[in-house]
Amino acid sequence: MSQSISLVAIVVSDYDDAIAFYTQKLGFTLVEDTYQAEQDKRWVVVKPRGNGQASVLLAKASSTHQEKYIGNQTGGRVFLFLQTDDFDRDYEAYSKKGVKFVRPPKVADYGKVAVFEDLYGNLWDLVQFN
Repeated sequence: MSQSISLVAIVVSDYDDAIAFYTQKLGFTLVEDTYQAEQDKRWVVVKPRGNGQASVLLAKASSTHQEKYIGNQTGGRVFLFLQTDDFDRDYEAYSKKGVKFVRPPKVADYGKVAVFEDLYGNLWDLVQFN
C-alpha cells in the first residue's frame, strides 16, 4: 500500500487575493485555477517550489459557518509547516515581501524555525530541519 497527502485545503475569502499572496509573497506555483460551473466555484491549487508533492487547495468559504474559520482553521496553533533547504534565504525574502513573522527565528534541536502568518492569519512554520 502506498499513500500520501496530496492536498490540504485552506479556507479563504477571496480566490484572487489568496493566489496573489501564495504566488507573489511565498513564491508558490499556481498549479490550477479552473471554474467549476456545476458548483459555481473555482478549483485553485498552489504548490511550494521544489520536489515535494503536497499542494494547497485554496477553498473559498461558501457559507457563514465556513467564513468563521478563515484564518483560524486550527484554533490558533501552527497549521502548516513549510520546509526549506535554506532558512536564511527564505526568511529574508519573505520579510522583504511583507510576510508577517509572529515568532522570530530560533534554533531548536530539530533545526531552524520561525512562525509566519498567511494573509488571513493562519500560522505556518518556516523550517529548515537538521
